[in-house]
Amino acid sequence: MSSRLCVLGSLNMDLVVTTPRFPLPGETVLGGSFHRSPGGKGANQAVAAARLGAEVAMIGCLGRDDHGAELRRVLATEGIDHQAVSESASPTGVALIQVQTSGENQIVVAPGANADLSPARLENHHSALQQADLLLMQMEVPAATVWRAAELACDAGTLVVLNAAPAQSLPAEAPDLLDALLVNQAEAATLSDLPLETPPEDLLRALLAQGFAEVILTAGKAGAWAGRKSESGLQILFQKAFPVVAVDSVGAGDAFAGAWSMARAEGRSQQECLQRGAVAGALATTARGAIPAMPSRAAWKDAKFP
Repeated sequence: MSSRLCVLGSLNMDLVVTTPRFPLPGETVLGGSFHRSPGGKGANQAVAAARLGAEVAMIGCLGRDDHGAELRRVLATEGIDHQAVSESASPTGVALIQVQTSGENQIVVAPGANADLSPARLENHHSALQQADLLLMQMEVPAATVWRAAELACDAGTLVVLNAAPAQSLPAEAPDLLDALLVNQAEAATLSDLPLETPPEDLLRALLAQGFAEVILTAGKAGAWAGRKSESGLQILFQKAFPVVAVDSVGAGDAFAGAWSMARAEGRSQQECLQRGAVAGALATTARGAIPAMPSRAAWKDAKFP
């Protein structure tokens, strides 16, 4: 069973520093180690799916700089079709990441060339959208481009999945354009206009009430939920998180998204999609960085979880 994914999204260079704790406003904290690694939610999710065996094409935008050249080499090395990754005069996007010793992280992104991925740049890349089984997108590129790509994919009969990260207002037609909405607990709270402490199942129900056909909600160690409307009513499934010794949560959500989307494109059951996403997300926390931490197919098969 194989799948073809098109991933439209961001490509960034991640600049990561470890810290015993996050600084308060106006405070300076002496951190620990520093490293840089290729990332960006789009690139992370593309690599996650490719390493697990999907055929992946990437649509994005890079600067004409060293960071851009390095990211393009990464895509080529991972076997990802990057013909639809264009270049602009803006610098390649950069993510400034703080990682606590506990594994939690905070991220600020300077979009750079990602902001130049305009709807016009899609015109020469219809085939990447039309030939895919599933289009996976995020919100680190211009919203107008995301929704134009969704329209083109819908017209071609391609499944459309949006990882609504970072969370922002979605257009009224979003439920009609998306086959699935993928969010974490904070994003779900923002999109449903409910408190962050709202139970995940209630957040999921609130999003389904907005008209989305399927909603996937991840909540880190608390697990993941999937909700879908059916003729028999609302169906909600739960997948527990798998126990690991986490060293860095950067990219864990992207590993989940890539693995879940690959399974969805293969036509696997909702529970199996959740399980595959949870395994990939857990494994990604056991290594540092984003793309470097995306699990291989061999690592996924060798994972021993109860």
